[in-house]
Amino acid sequence: MSPITSTVELLEAGIKAEHLRQKAIASNMANLETPGYRRVDIKFEEVLAKAIDSEGKFDPKDIKPELYNPKNTSVRANGNDVTLESEVGQLVENSLRHEAYVRLLNKKYKQMEMALQAP
Repeated sequence: MSPITSTVELLEAGIKAEHLRQKAIASNMANLETPGYRRVDIKFEEVLAKAIDSEGKFDPKDIKPELYNPKNTSVRANGNDVTLESEVGQLVENSLRHEAYVRLLNKKYKQMEMALQAP
């Protein structure tokens, strides 16, 4: 696999992960007052780092984000641990990361286009 293909596939995996994280945040916000609901998040950066650090080669297509319950926030009396402030912060962070992936992918495509147009 060429470095260009690998980079494009990693950026696409990042975009898909941020899309899934956006859904998780939306679910958390929708269940803000649901008794017993525990917030969900995804692991992508950790999964990516583990794949990169592993011995041998890895296929970017095999890097899949994992949905999990972090259980690292305080639980209210109704058993719910979602706070609007935290979710809005996650939403902003996720949006910025998503935008960065899209911009990098766009830049990579423009580089390929310029290479194809070179005399």
